[in-house]
Amino acid sequence: MQGSELFDLVDMDGRPVGTATRSECHGNPALLHQVVHVMVRNAAGDLLLQLRSPDKDIQPGKWDTSVGGHLAHGESITSALVREIAEEIGVEITPESCEFCYSYTMRNEVESELVQTYSLCHDGLFTPQPEEVAELRFWSLQEIDAALGTGVFTPNFEEEYDRYCKWSALCENKRLEED
Repeated sequence: MQGSELFDLVDMDGRPVGTATRSECHGNPALLHQVVHVMVRNAAGDLLLQLRSPDKDIQPGKWDTSVGGHLAHGESITSALVREIAEEIGVEITPESCEFCYSYTMRNEVESELVQTYSLCHDGLFTPQPEEVAELRFWSLQEIDAALGTGVFTPNFEEEYDRYCKWSALCENKRLEED
């Protein structure tokens, strides 16, 4: 049963400090737990977004990060990264095919998550998991910018997108300096 999944509770550095169920974590923002996010872009630089299933317990029916999922009890970040990409969008990868972007703490009135974000370049084919994902599609950055603040995205994605754009700009500036 999904609400009874066991998560590791962590401190701000990601060190385990206890355990709690999904339903406990999604009702108590004092319980910090880990998630992994993946921003999938294609060769044109568009971002793959997922439309969350209408059955999700948090933010159903809204567009969100390409891949996002909780670490299971005792699971490593790299294991969760590979598992979540395979489960949510049906792509088999190795951890080395992803680039680590950044880590941050996301807090809202429902939950608190220590987020590890990665980037993956992949043009498809994708096989979305119907229980998690109602639809997948690539959005241009201009399309995303135009839809920000309209309620079509999860608040978490809007925060993540801002971070991702800043990270991408820093990476691009670094590449230009190295050339």
